[in-house]
Amino acid sequence: MSELEPDLTLNPTSNYTEDNIKTLDWREHIRMRPGMYIGKLGDGSSQDDGIYILLKEIIDNSIDEFVMGAGKTVEINLTDTEVTIRDYGRGIPLGKMVDAVSKMNTGGKYDSRAFKKSVGLNGVGTKAVNALSSYFRVQSIRDNKTKIAEFAYGNMTNEEPEKETTIRKGTKMTFIPDAEIFKNYKFRKEYVERMLKNYVYLNPGLKIIFNGEEFYSENGLKDLLQDNIDEEIVYDIIHLKGEDIEVALTHSGRSYSETYYSFVNGQNTTQGGTHLTAFKEAIVKTVREFYGKNYDPSDIRKSIIAAVAIKVMEPVFESQTKTKLGSTEMGPGLLTVRTFVNDFIKTQLDNFLHKNPEAAQNLERKIRQAEIERKELSGIQKLARERAKKVSLHNKKLRDCRQHYNDQKSQLKLDTTIFITEGDSASGSITKSRSVETQAVFSLRGKPLNSYGLTKKIVYENEEFNLLQAALNIEDGLEELRYNNVVIATDADVDGMHIRLLLITFFLQFFPDLIREGHLYILQTPLFRVRNKKETRYCYTEEERINALNELGKNPEITRFKGLGEISPDEFKNFIGKDIKLEPVMIGKDTTIENLLEFYMGKNTPTRQEFIVNNLKTDL
Repeated sequence: MSELEPDLTLNPTSNYTEDNIKTLDWREHIRMRPGMYIGKLGDGSSQDDGIYILLKEIIDNSIDEFVMGAGKTVEINLTDTEVTIRDYGRGIPLGKMVDAVSKMNTGGKYDSRAFKKSVGLNGVGTKAVNALSSYFRVQSIRDNKTKIAEFAYGNMTNEEPEKETTIRKGTKMTFIPDAEIFKNYKFRKEYVERMLKNYVYLNPGLKIIFNGEEFYSENGLKDLLQDNIDEEIVYDIIHLKGEDIEVALTHSGRSYSETYYSFVNGQNTTQGGTHLTAFKEAIVKTVREFYGKNYDPSDIRKSIIAAVAIKVMEPVFESQTKTKLGSTEMGPGLLTVRTFVNDFIKTQLDNFLHKNPEAAQNLERKIRQAEIERKELSGIQKLARERAKKVSLHNKKLRDCRQHYNDQKSQLKLDTTIFITEGDSASGSITKSRSVETQAVFSLRGKPLNSYGLTKKIVYENEEFNLLQAALNIEDGLEELRYNNVVIATDADVDGMHIRLLLITFFLQFFPDLIREGHLYILQTPLFRVRNKKETRYCYTEEERINALNELGKNPEITRFKGLGEISPDEFKNFIGKDIKLEPVMIGKDTTIENLLEFYMGKNTPTRQEFIVNNLKTDL
């Protein structure tokens, strides 16, 4: 691939001639514009960071082999920096192996006879991994022969001739992400496991072995819901399957939010798209027709937990990272996605409700309960919105940014961040240091209310919670979330930890999907600054402080940052820029939301007091 663009190293005042045109080869273009191919770079603290996209691009090829009936096992071995993926599919044709991983727009998926409903249809993924890796190795085994090639930064360093072999057919790829592009990166096991589990849910019968641990699913999306639901449900999971579509759904007994898991051709479309929009419409239409009542869509969908997966011919995604489906048709000359999904839900869900009257009764009872709660809240909501509208004219709590996560045209949407700060001094430092394009600041006044055990009514009655909800734009779910990263920025002391827990409690209680979908973080800032006349070191731990003292020689100056407000704006920009350190807040697979809330914000037990004072942990 090449690109024609001005050579910016030339004198900008010179005439624009043929000498100004620069041609980049495919490696140079990917390395110069990595965001075009893998989204944001990041250090691995976010599940949509580039290192996971690299991993996914290679695994997608192995999954496509399984889908085509070739190879039931994929083995993945991951160290701190190196990834190896081995499948037992057909193997890349040996004569084209090098081209397949190093020549743009080359790949088997352009031939629809070989790959009918594949994710990676643009011939870019593996090449991007190659170009963005300091080491890349590919081995293909087929027809009792094998071939190996090695690369560095996309340039081939070694090509071995074909030779006879007795090992099983398939493909084996190893790569090490380039540390110059992915600075201080770290693969987080939780994110990798979530990705791999989705692969097996979507491909019953597929076995993935990750660092010796086996992932497998027999019941597809039903298993996905069962493994992720951590609360009481109103009726047993409804599981519907058809050609090119699978659906699982139920309703939670206590959640306020709507939770969706959506997929296209095995790809987790975290931002939804035409198929998810069609699914939501179809659920409302089918339920209304079944009960013969014009229930409000929000009452029907309140507390729903659902997963939907479809397969589309030649899917069109809205970005290279394939997180939102843009296709309006199932394939050339086929039904629209909307009609296909609607027809399936109308027939299958209606049949299920007729055949399962108890589930139908429980569902209608849940809808009526949601209707009652909505009407009770409506008066309070109206007052809260009027108050928020009036306050917003003079509101100094939110210092907004120009780009937003729900702006589909924004090239920087993945970088959008809101810092929730404690007090004016901390918010002042961040505000002066931030990027006005992508970073917003919301300033709390003291400690927020403990919302544990309270109803959603409090979200509207408490001015601070109401304004925070409005700033994030999450009242009706995450679809219009305004910031990709919601960052709690408090002092690294006991009071700061308490504020963190109060905010986490608020989100767990009323907006748990913000945490489930990987949007909530804790800002890590240095505890110490150690410097001499030549060098300054920022230390995040006591160990780093001791190392800095030993390495900077005699009598360096040591500063202990007791609060965020003590860090000057000039220094703060070092901690919220490209080297920002974020610790994700996660819901552990073996811990329910109810148990978390009870532990952190329930009765004031000695166990919790000891935890707050001694641990200050953010990974839940």
